[in-house]
Amino acid sequence: MGYLLLEGGAEFGGSMREPDLKAMELAGGFEAPIRIIPTAAAPDNNHRRAGDNGIRWFQSLGARDVRSLPLVDQVSAHDDGIVTSLRDAKLIYMLGGFTGYLGETLKGSAAWEAVLQAYRLGAVVAGSSAGAMVMCESYYDPGQGQVSAGLNLVENSIVLPHHNTFGQHWASRLLEISPAMLIGIDEQTGMLTDGGQTWTVHGAGNVTLYRNRQVEIHPSGKSFSV
Repeated sequence: MGYLLLEGGAEFGGSMREPDLKAMELAGGFEAPIRIIPTAAAPDNNHRRAGDNGIRWFQSLGARDVRSLPLVDQVSAHDDGIVTSLRDAKLIYMLGGFTGYLGETLKGSAAWEAVLQAYRLGAVVAGSSAGAMVMCESYYDPGQGQVSAGLNLVENSIVLPHHNTFGQHWASRLLEISPAMLIGIDEQTGMLTDGGQTWTVHGAGNVTLYRNRQVEIHPSGKSFSV
C-alpha cells in the first residue's frame, strides 16, 4: 500500500510546503509523476484555473512531471488516457470545491479504480478540502445538508476541512447524526500516513479528533493513530 495525505484547505502556498514536499519525497522525489484531479472545481468552470494553480505550486517545489487531468464529469472519468495517467502516477492530488459532485463523479469509475491500483502499488493519494472529504468512509455534503457514502480510503471517519474557520461549526450536528469519528483539519495543515494506521500532522495548524465522546487536539509534528 501507499500513503494518504488529507489537507484542510487553503492549499498551494505557505505552510503547505511541508506536507506537500513530504508527499513528493514518499512518491519518489522530483521526477515522480504527479497528477492533479480538478473535478471538484468543474461545476463552476473553475477546474482549469485551479489545476493550473496546482501545477505551478508543485513546480515551485521542484516537481518536473506534474499535470492536471481533464477529469471533469462521469464521461471523462472513464477516459482511457486519464485512466492510464492515474494508474502510472506516484502522487495523485484531488482539489477542493464541490464535495458531492466530486464523490459522485469518481464513485464506481474507471478513474477511481486506477487511483486504487496506483495506491496499492505505493503511490501517495492526497486531497485538500473536498478532496480530503471524499477519501473517507463518509462525507458531509453542506450543499445537501446530509452525510453521504465516500470512497472509503479512511474507514469510519468524516473530515471537517477548514476546521479553524468554518469546519468546526459542522461538528455538533454531525455528532448527533453519525457515529463516525470526525477529523477536523485546519487550513494550511495536512495529516500524512506512515503507510499504516499512524498519521503525523504537518503545516501551520492542528488536527482535531472527535471520537469516543472525547476531543483530541494534535498540533503540527504530533503523531497519532486512528
